Amino acid sequence: MLAVNIIQGRHQDQRNPVNLKIRDTMHEIEPFYNWRHIYTSEQDERSPFFGRVYSEFEFSQTIYNYYIHPQWDDFGSRTLYLKVLLADYDEHYAVIELIGEWNDAIENDIMELKREVSDHFFKQGITKFILIAENVLNFHSGDRDYYQEWFEEVTDENGWIVILNMPEQTQYDFRRSKLNRYIELMELDNWLTYKPFHLFRKIDEYLMKRLQ
Repeated sequence: MLAVNIIQGRHQDQRNPVNLKIRDTMHEIEPFYNWRHIYTSEQDERSPFFGRVYSEFEFSQTIYNYYIHPQWDDFGSRTLYLKVLLADYDEHYAVIELIGEWNDAIENDIMELKREVSDHFFKQGITKFILIAENVLNFHSGDRDYYQEWFEEVTDENGWIVILNMPEQTQYDFRRSKLNRYIELMELDNWLTYKPFHLFRKIDEYLMKRLQ
């Protein structure tokens, strides 16, 4: 069952033990790889990450003082990284996994994400975005303009933006800033078991029913 997660005003300490434990093992967290036989962004000529070369052994990228796995892609943020798991140009959707700290207050990560990634895919016909955020440890809000701009662009093309499985403590500032007006927050714990098109269809059908 696909459920929209509702938070009743709870705010967990950003230095909670769960976050600290994840930070200590961040170098072991790889992007989801079970769809790589279907799609790889570094081999997609329409992807902003086309031609990138990765090492399995050299750890160079960090979030603060914590190394992350070298398979993650840098898109301009110092604290947030991503991996495009799938871009389907026929069905007009992309699935992007995120890791790190989403910081709009200092880093303006939404600007980097939109300008360097989503705008690129939007020009290629992608209008529906699934952002996997279960490894986003914190969120700090800033300006809403890029969220509103992204929302208006995709909805004009009958598209949408969804954040899937953002941790509860991370959602607090996101909801407090009312950014869920522009990006839908959803939970689907078993998304890893889905084939990409089935995941897309499940989310798309759910959203279409809500609009009816």
